[in-house]
Amino acid sequence: MRLIFYFIFAFNLLLPKSMMAQESRTDWWTDARFGMFIHWGLYSGAEGLWKGEKIRHFNNYAEWIKYRNRIPTEEYGKLAERFVWDDINPEEWVLLAKNAGMHYITITAKHHDGFALWDTKVGSYSFKNYDPKSRDIIAELADACKKHDMKLGFYYSHWVDWEHPYGWDHNRELTKDLTDAQFDQYWQEKVIPQIQELLTNYGDIAMLWFDMWIPHQQTIVKERQLRQIIDMVRELQPACLINSRLGLPVSDPEIDFETLGDNQLGAVYQNNPWQTPGTIAHSWGYHALENDWKSTNQLLQALINNVSLNGNFMLNIGPRADGSLPYESISRLEDMGKWLAINGESIYKAGGLELRARQYDWGKITYKREGTANKVYLHVFNWPLDRILRFTGILNKPSSVYLLSDKLQNPLEFKQSGPSLHIALPHKQPDPYISVLVLEYENNLELETKVAAESSFGGVSLNYSNELLQLNKSTKLDRVSPEYISLEKETKLEWQVYMKEAGEKQLSISYANPSKTPVEISVGNDTQKSIQAFLSPTGKIVVEPNENFYTEEFVDSHLSRMDFPEPGYYTITLNAKLDKGEKLRLNWIWIE
Repeated sequence: MRLIFYFIFAFNLLLPKSMMAQESRTDWWTDARFGMFIHWGLYSGAEGLWKGEKIRHFNNYAEWIKYRNRIPTEEYGKLAERFVWDDINPEEWVLLAKNAGMHYITITAKHHDGFALWDTKVGSYSFKNYDPKSRDIIAELADACKKHDMKLGFYYSHWVDWEHPYGWDHNRELTKDLTDAQFDQYWQEKVIPQIQELLTNYGDIAMLWFDMWIPHQQTIVKERQLRQIIDMVRELQPACLINSRLGLPVSDPEIDFETLGDNQLGAVYQNNPWQTPGTIAHSWGYHALENDWKSTNQLLQALINNVSLNGNFMLNIGPRADGSLPYESISRLEDMGKWLAINGESIYKAGGLELRARQYDWGKITYKREGTANKVYLHVFNWPLDRILRFTGILNKPSSVYLLSDKLQNPLEFKQSGPSLHIALPHKQPDPYISVLVLEYENNLELETKVAAESSFGGVSLNYSNELLQLNKSTKLDRVSPEYISLEKETKLEWQVYMKEAGEKQLSISYANPSKTPVEISVGNDTQKSIQAFLSPTGKIVVEPNENFYTEEFVDSHLSRMDFPEPGYYTITLNAKLDKGEKLRLNWIWIE
């Protein structure tokens, strides 16, 4: 299927006003792509430990320690005395974010513990009532963000609140002692006036980030209560963004962007604005025993992956009670900032192309339009050993190809045939993390979305992700088995490939668990040719010795060679002739 990639701005005239307002509000946010999350609160003083005991949960999230370790509210409040106010400087967080190439900050103004970081006049659960040395950190952070041109957002836990007698506590599932009227009392007494304070007292607020990770229908929260928040936001701060964890889907015109699960990276291209909240380490709040740090490369790949699918990445830090950060957090952000200083053009104001995700074994693709030029950025995670980058999916011939880090834009040699582009790379990759190639096109892009991408190894893998009919979803037997298509009756599967040159190719198949199943693999364009084969039964494989740990064995079996008489497109068809009760688990067909 060939798609002409146009930007037709006149289409906006046909959109509902609510959707146009949503798109207008999110323009800066989708341009920014990269932001900072800050988890900082009373839990930062506990550091994941309480009276010599670690947090009582396998996920080790330090910010949940009040609930997990059953700490009484007043005793938990005394953690405020551990904060070293003379050392805390929120401007340092802002400068760290700015130098890391981030464009917005979201801080946990009130987390699930119900404790306010600002000088709230609602109740007494805030720093000013527990430590006379404390300061309004939200006010100082707001001033620093304004000074350094950084957008500011607030995380606010509206559903869960472990301090208020009528806030939601997960133990209510056992006690069943909270009525709708009581929860609404919490809502009107605390949630609404506190959000009003945040929207009124701290200047322009770029977003409110809520944290109800299931639809509101599965909770005690009512839609009318959510609409009450929305109405107040639109009245006090019309440009303020609201995320889907308010409890409403992103399809609602008042929800500005979708929030995926924690550390859940994008898997498919989405037109609506969306974001991953992610961590540098494991815990969100500071944990003294943290030892699970992601590498700079992992974090850059996460950012690039999301942008390639039209999404954002908000990366969390967890300062200590003195405002300081672990060296690992600082070093990762500094390294990302250095990379973005050179390669940020491929991230900011960029998005993705509607090509199949996960089909390029060398990396990811981002895209932007600048004036009349179209720029495609190839982010190479794995520098090919033969120094040839194989890219499949655009029919146009690029006007130029060069390395983004090369200020002189020295052209790289390339050869194109149909949707297949081969680029000659320099011997050494220019960046120790991820190198970026720029493909410039003078005309609108003609995408080839059906054809299977060529592998870095020179062959083509036909699998669940590039199968054309998409009647069978991929699945896994267990955590050690490959993804496969499960066939339980006579089934037809189809793929499209492009051959740059004529000649014979070897076909192989990876499969599991048939009982001598006959299959037919056909290759056709103007003429039709086929291979008949019987797939022998497969057995089990020992995953780990002496542990009774077995799984189905997927075998790699050579089939016949097949002649492709001329360059061009070919349809590959597999027909599995299964009797009732038989199964075939197809991993891939490999053509080389």
